[in-house]
Amino acid sequence: MVYHPRSTVNTKNMTNKHNIILQPSGRRGQVEEDKSVRFAARDLGVDIESICAENGTCGKCIVLIEEGRFEKYNIDSRRENLTPVTSVEADYFKRRPKLLKDKGWEVGQVRLSCQCKVRGDVLINVPEESRGNKQIVRKSATEREIEIKPSIRKYLVMMTPPNLERPIADWERLAKGLEASMSLIRAGEENLPRWSDFTIDYACLRTLSSTLREAKWEVTVSVWQDKEVVQVQPGYHEDSYGAAVDIGSTTVALYLCNLRTGEIVAAESEMNPQIVYGEDVMSRIQYTIEHPDGLEKLHKAIIGTLNKLLKQAVKTANKRISESADLASEGVSESGDSASQQISLEDILEMVLVGNSTMHHLLLNLYPKHLGLAPFVPTIHKSVDVKARELGLHISPSANIHVLPTIASFVGADTSGMILAEEPHKQDENWLLIDIGTNAELVLGNRKRLLCTSTPTGPALEGAHVEYGMRAAPGAIERIEIDENTLEPRYKVIGVEGWHNDHERFRGHVKGICGSAIIDGVAELFRAGIVDSRGKFKTKLETNRLRQGPNGWEYVIAWSDETSIGRDIPMTQQDVRQIQLAKAALFVAARTLLKRANLQSPDKIILAGGFGSYIDKEKAMLIGLIPDCELDKVYAVGNAAGDGARIALLNLEKRNEIDSVARKVERFELPTDPEFQNQFMLATSFPHMSEPFEHIAHLIPNREKDPMAKKFVK
Repeated sequence: MVYHPRSTVNTKNMTNKHNIILQPSGRRGQVEEDKSVRFAARDLGVDIESICAENGTCGKCIVLIEEGRFEKYNIDSRRENLTPVTSVEADYFKRRPKLLKDKGWEVGQVRLSCQCKVRGDVLINVPEESRGNKQIVRKSATEREIEIKPSIRKYLVMMTPPNLERPIADWERLAKGLEASMSLIRAGEENLPRWSDFTIDYACLRTLSSTLREAKWEVTVSVWQDKEVVQVQPGYHEDSYGAAVDIGSTTVALYLCNLRTGEIVAAESEMNPQIVYGEDVMSRIQYTIEHPDGLEKLHKAIIGTLNKLLKQAVKTANKRISESADLASEGVSESGDSASQQISLEDILEMVLVGNSTMHHLLLNLYPKHLGLAPFVPTIHKSVDVKARELGLHISPSANIHVLPTIASFVGADTSGMILAEEPHKQDENWLLIDIGTNAELVLGNRKRLLCTSTPTGPALEGAHVEYGMRAAPGAIERIEIDENTLEPRYKVIGVEGWHNDHERFRGHVKGICGSAIIDGVAELFRAGIVDSRGKFKTKLETNRLRQGPNGWEYVIAWSDETSIGRDIPMTQQDVRQIQLAKAALFVAARTLLKRANLQSPDKIILAGGFGSYIDKEKAMLIGLIPDCELDKVYAVGNAAGDGARIALLNLEKRNEIDSVARKVERFELPTDPEFQNQFMLATSFPHMSEPFEHIAHLIPNREKDPMAKKFVK
């Protein structure tokens, strides 16, 4: 059985205390009864906006109450577990019926966090507009050379108006004009379509007659894959637009691209709102099984976020266009931007999306139940094309939505995107690609053979399930070092320059520890000799940083006067255990693929994903998160899945390529490996119970062989 990291909130009876979970930050804890939700959130390191001194008039502190049984946290969240709606809240929302209607909220579900108080267990969703410290979504695009061959091409078509002698129907007249225009522009190409081969999308057909007459029979026609007309615009237009999207379990990243030039004209990102219903893919699948409206909620959540990001991207792009036009009018612009016309959502004619298999199903509104049950079968493997209007996306209703193929049960379209971006199938060396997230996907091989697998690592690597863990946001510790002689730490904080060395400017800034620092912290505790190879604290050391906490031994990273939450921020024994479980799952997945390929180590390791790009590769290897390899052969490549989506958006031929490659990848399900449990136990040690890890051996010079290894090595 594959290890699946799960944790529950401690539900021991504690007098007048209740469990509260705050999403999407992932912070959780127990708070005293009758404490306001806003104050409770602050105590847990989550800032909620407010500018009215808690009078309930500004509406900046809105939160949403999620109802139902949440097995992952072992709680029943109910609206009744907060104090009743106050007259202040009722008056506020009564004056703003449009807010409730536009958002689809109802009073009772939406509350002012400064007015409602905790009376029982509750799961709170803090919407983006209410968050005091916005999360940093680290999924930027990388520079890549992409041959531009989009599926959308534009043609200027000029026609003679109909008359009594030639009363040809509008569509047939346009199709014949399109054939003539295409033949002139693409003279010499073979197998160009005839006018009778063209089709027109229904939504486009409905407005065709009025558009042709308003344009005086001179229009720009956008054609999808040389066969379907999807847009008819009056006059001459050069540019079409498309969006590439990576839907991660934690974050969503969108890149708005000019389909003619390949330029990224805007990039937007946001936390995945589905986190409210579960931090990992299995808990979201479980939510759809246990709640009759679960699939609808999760589907609408991601569609709503995509519409929000699309709107933001268009706004950002138009702002840039306006600024460029202003500079050009002053004679100082050297940007060379080709776009001078403002972009509308209707100008977005195609989207390419990637995501893991669960995100893929929830996007397409496909019931994911059978993904979570043996033999873990998805609804479809091949790529999917569907109209934007069918998904409720607010772009051109005729636009095509292309979703890259899935490969295996939990190796999804995001892995297809990663393969397309990094091209291991074109290499002679054996490359190991790892996309690290709440679910890790791995691909190993070269042009002769590719193998893949996946493993749940849980959200601990991204800050959740760690006592003071948080996702990347201002105030999060992002780097940690520990002096092996003094056992004193120093750290870097997002939003504050430099390293912490008791500088005054750090005081009051620290809120928690994000994923990259959690890896650093565990690695440094091991390197400095504060924990042993099995992850246990060495309690005899002389340092006031090491102490007995309420739940066992812990090491203090930041003292209370350095934090904004008024409490010390330690790394606990339980935190170390969470990382051991997560890293062991990932390492065994990699080791299993290497064994099946008859390899001891890969020629190159590629770390993909927002999280993978920010971890220290030496420290990741030190704790055994990744296999032993020459450190200069370990590379971080950023959001490879998103880059793959962008490549497929801009080059139609790449879609056919990945469709072919994806079907040739050999899938390996870890539950079928009889050695998994033994290998997992070996991998829980730092860096490993039996493997030598020669490339980081200098960091642990006094390493001793673990006598327990004999029990698990066969």
